[in-house]
Parts: sequence; C-alpha cells; structure tokens
Amino acid sequence: MSGPRMMINLLLDRLAFTGTARVPERELVMDDPCQADAFDAAGSDGGILEFLYLYHALQATTVIRPGDAVLDLACGPGNQLVLTATLNPDSDFVGIDASPRMVDKAKALVARQGVKNVEVCLGDMTDLTGFAAASVDSLTCTMSLHHLADVGELGSAFSEMGRILRPRGGAYLADFGRMNRLATMRHFSSEWKREQSPAFTRDFLQSLQAAFTVSELTGAVAGMGHAMERFTTPLAPFLVVFKTGWRREWSPQIASRVQSRYEKLSPGQRRKFQALSRWLLAGGCELPSRM
Repeated sequence: MSGPRMMINLLLDRLAFTGTARVPERELVMDDPCQADAFDAAGSDGGILEFLYLYHALQATTVIRPGDAVLDLACGPGNQLVLTATLNPDSDFVGIDASPRMVDKAKALVARQGVKNVEVCLGDMTDLTGFAAASVDSLTCTMSLHHLADVGELGSAFSEMGRILRPRGGAYLADFGRMNRLATMRHFSSEWKREQSPAFTRDFLQSLQAAFTVSELTGAVAGMGHAMERFTTPLAPFLVVFKTGWRREWSPQIASRVQSRYEKLSPGQRRKFQALSRWLLAGGCELPSRM
C-alpha cells in the first residue's frame, strides 16, 4: 500500500472523468469451496489479510462497550469476528452469514480457539426479522456489503440495521468503495500476488468491481437513522468506513490485548498495518492508540 506505482494509480483514478460500471459478484453468497478456502486462508493467523483484520478489530472495539450484545453481519469464516470478540471478552457476539459453508467454517474456528463469547448462525443481512427492534447494542460489518446484489438490497440492509440497533448504539461498517478505473482495481488486487493464491486474486478483483460508490453507501447509511461519521482513503475510495463516535474508555487492559496481537504480526504485516493506518488517518480516521 505504498510506493510510486500505487501513487500513480491513485492520482490517475482521482483525475478520471468517468467511473466504472458496477459488476455484481458472480456468486452473491460465497459458497464455492475453492473461493471460501482462499478467503479463509487469507484472514487466518499469518494470512495475507491478518493486518487488515486487526485494524478493523481495533476500530470496532472503540464502539463496543462492556456487556454489549454485538451483531456481526456477514461474518464469513469468522476470522474477523473471533479476533474482535477476543479483544472484547466482556461483550457477547453473534455472527451471521448467508453461506452455510462459511457458517460451518466460523463455528469450527470458534470451537478450535475456545472462544466463549461468540455464537454463529445462518442469516441474511437484508432480512433481520429474527432480531427484535432495538435489541442490539453494537453492529459490525466489514468487507461484505459489496456482496449485495444491488442498491435496493444495500438500502434494505441498512434499514434493518437501523431497526435493530438501540438508540445511541455503536456501529462500525467498512467496505471497498468503487474506484474510477479498472486499472486501479487491477493494481490493488494483484499488488501482493506473490503472497496470495490465484483464486484470492480473482476474488479480490471481483470484489473491487462489485463495490458500491461512496455516494451509494452514504445514501444507504442515512437510512439507518443513526448518526455516523464517514471516512475514506484519500485520492481513491479503496476503503470507506462508517462509524459512530467512541463509546468506551481505552483502558490499559484493551491496549495490552491489542499490542499483544500486533506483536504477533510479521514485520511485513506490521508495515502493511502502518501503511493502512496512515492512509485512513489522512482521511480523518484515527486509531485509538499508537502501535
């Protein structure tokens, strides 16, 4: 996430007069074995996305209070969910996903790591009728909104989020934003191709092409009816973050848990974490502590 080639791509994307048309994901529910395994491996300990998951878990922790009932939407194989729950052992988490294969993977991960404050079940983020109104203290959803079919489903998802989230509840939502140039998307999807599988590289590009625009995401978030701040990576919306204000004190105990996870990252993963942190900080999204 640094270097001359990236800067050239970002500048060209910024200067592009027209954007690209959205290309929805070929499989809206990630249930293909090869695709699911590649995604799972990328987010596991030592995987290529480990740094990204730690960043999201760190940011999500700022909106989760002790004792909160937290719902993680589209939890996938559970790597992000389990990490966030591990940093917040005093809160209870439920993860839902529309893919039976992903739910099985997430349940297996929870059991394997012995995490006691997480439950996982099948669920569709556009239809949360299994959750009563104002029954959830905090919501998280990371890197999954682009799997929705269209803007209509995006609006339905945020409407449901707004219905079940309690007044003054917390939310951390992050996903790709649609960039203007296919060449920029290809750059990001293949930047670390030597470290990732061909299946992951293909899926990464498809995800970038399926991303919604910043204006589409912003319009849908407004339908929640909760006050949210928006942050985007400068020059191009590689990442778009929506979050409520901080809801908890950053205690020494939390800082210690986070630092312990950070120290487990490889030197390369730490560099990526720092680069992403600086990029989003330039867009106004601060980290709660210095790593």
